[in-house]
Amino acid sequence: MKTALLSVAMVMMCVTMAHSVKPLKDFNLEKFAGKWYRVGLAYDSPGFIPFRDKVKISMGVITMLPGGNANLTMWEALSIACIPKFYQYNKTSVPGHFIYFSTRHNMVKDVTVVDTNYSEYAVVLKYENFNREYTQAALYSRSPRIKVQVLQKFKAFALSRGFPRASILTPPPAENCPASGSG
Repeated sequence: MKTALLSVAMVMMCVTMAHSVKPLKDFNLEKFAGKWYRVGLAYDSPGFIPFRDKVKISMGVITMLPGGNANLTMWEALSIACIPKFYQYNKTSVPGHFIYFSTRHNMVKDVTVVDTNYSEYAVVLKYENFNREYTQAALYSRSPRIKVQVLQKFKAFALSRGFPRASILTPPPAENCPASGSG
């Protein structure tokens, strides 16, 4: 019985931690829109470990939609090709917090912009409940290069959220993904 209560308490603590993140105050989607590169990643899914060394910097473009929603087109470098992925982020009642439907996992996930200066970097937290609670933190940059201070800030944030140091990575650049002229 004590083990069951402890397990329930741990799950509740994880859920509270994942949802206790506050979006950036006064988030501005218009300033946030545009081209971003995912230059840092922290992910606590054990299923991610075998793919860790295959991850490359990916590029995405956020486009504003009427009503405060946004489209994200993200190009991912896979071993066989550069694959575009498309997402529609639906706004919630909290600016900077969005939900989207993952066709890959057939479920709704949420995305929170927790920090950005709009012109240089953004820290985004993604939460999902897929057989258990998972969280992913990502560092985005307006260019494929990021200042060391910003990278250190991201790593400190990820560690403060409970990510193991080994789950935090800074991927190498992708070769010609997307091809010149895309995005």
